Amino acid sequence: MKSLIVLISNPAAKNASVKKVDLACRFLRSKGFEVEQSFTRQRGDAEVLARDAIRKSPSLVIAAGGDGTINEVLNGLVGSVVPMAILPMGTTNVLARELNIPEDVLGASKIAVSREPKVVSLGRISFTGQPSRHFCLMAGIGYDGETVWGISETLKKISGKGAYVYSGITTLLKFSPAKLTFAVDGELHSGYSAIIGNAARYGGNFSVTPDARVTDPVFYVCIFKGKRRFDFLRYVFGILTKTHLKYEDVEYLKAGKVEISGSSHVQIDGDYFGMTPVTVEIVKDALRLVF
Repeated sequence: MKSLIVLISNPAAKNASVKKVDLACRFLRSKGFEVEQSFTRQRGDAEVLARDAIRKSPSLVIAAGGDGTINEVLNGLVGSVVPMAILPMGTTNVLARELNIPEDVLGASKIAVSREPKVVSLGRISFTGQPSRHFCLMAGIGYDGETVWGISETLKKISGKGAYVYSGITTLLKFSPAKLTFAVDGELHSGYSAIIGNAARYGGNFSVTPDARVTDPVFYVCIFKGKRRFDFLRYVFGILTKTHLKYEDVEYLKAGKVEISGSSHVQIDGDYFGMTPVTVEIVKDALRLVF
């Protein structure tokens, strides 16, 4: 009996195409696997499809799409014994770059079936009255969250990364942040924006939390304490030049749990989540990931 692989694909992903998915499926079948394809039609479908896949006891679930699709699939698989692999087909493919997974279909497909899964930690974010969600890369609070909140989905489909850049500029022009309190493992800190990193990569080739690793059961928290537009321009410059951690108004902390109070937008893995107050905590050994 052939081992089953379930491939969950987002056909709307920026670089996705039927030809690429078909190429992956042909390769996997040539290696002796039975392949079942599942396609998403709207946001949230990938998580449902991943949960459905668990009942079929596959040897592997492959998420084919961008970081948003990958986030949905991992939320469907979290806590199960079913491993996940990725075929990067999105706008920025941050997780693929973090894990050194190539963006070509055959290269990523070979890794998916030739390497043993590793156990990784995830972040879990929650606020009162709503279900919690997991993330692999980062949670962004403040300027970062508001930028994602302001992205035009239409522009994102047309220009990809350009939609993030445009929203970042327009957000900066009108940004009037509220002060936030961060209880980092119970120790109080304040600021106006933050990145809580479970991984080093951010937005592609950049890094806000360079010491974070998905294999380590700990976050690295970067808190930005300035509130002026000029401050945020400095922070962007610092991130681009890898000098932001030297700034006196930037705090860099290690943590297992962060409670954020105040009023601000939040994003996780590049998708909008909601508003603070929120609690973010590390979940050790939450997912089996192939890379």
